[in-house]
Amino acid sequence: MPSSTYTARRGELETYFDRTAAEAWARLTSTAPVGRVRATVRAGRDSMRATLLSYLPDDLTGRRLLDAGCGTGALAVEAARRGAHVTAIDLSPTLVALAAERAAGNTGAGHVDFRTGDMQDPALGEFDHVVAMDSLIHYKAPDVMAVLAGLAARTRHSMLLTFAPRTPLLAAMHAIGQFFPRGDRSPAIEPVAERRLARLVTVGLPGWQPGRSRRIAAGFYISQALEVRRA
Repeated sequence: MPSSTYTARRGELETYFDRTAAEAWARLTSTAPVGRVRATVRAGRDSMRATLLSYLPDDLTGRRLLDAGCGTGALAVEAARRGAHVTAIDLSPTLVALAAERAAGNTGAGHVDFRTGDMQDPALGEFDHVVAMDSLIHYKAPDVMAVLAGLAARTRHSMLLTFAPRTPLLAAMHAIGQFFPRGDRSPAIEPVAERRLARLVTVGLPGWQPGRSRRIAAGFYISQALEVRRA
């Protein structure tokens, strides 16, 4: 059962991405011109998506992949082009609808099933791989581990996630953000030290172990990829 902190933050994220920031998010994930700050975020996200995709097999034919927090669907489409059967889920109906529109006729040999809902839903079934790009960074470490534990029970090979690394620069940016009006802010991120997260994975997910990791820092985008794989 989701914790109260997970449920509360999930509600904030749904409101933010489906209403407050849906238009801005649609523009950020397109090829439309954006300001300098958002351009760094776009570049960082492009680099992170490429990193996570590089942790997956080049040939995903016949494999099932969960894109947990798919946003506007760019990663799901790329995985489908490698032959994967992708279930792409997000809390925001607005972003899911846009993702399905952008993906139409663009998935190659694979397939994408776009859905609105919670990534933890066991009705989604079992998967070979799970990818959660920047969809867990707003949750506290215990809630992240609870999500991973639930997904691990239904995943055969690997789970790829991103987290906000605890760094002085990120802490300073977070502090500056507190001066903006609350209505203009995205839900707060929850930084975690890489060593702590790796330890939590090792202890809390029997049969799994941390794998490859890479930090992406591009202007206002700072996030770190982590591969969690079967031991």
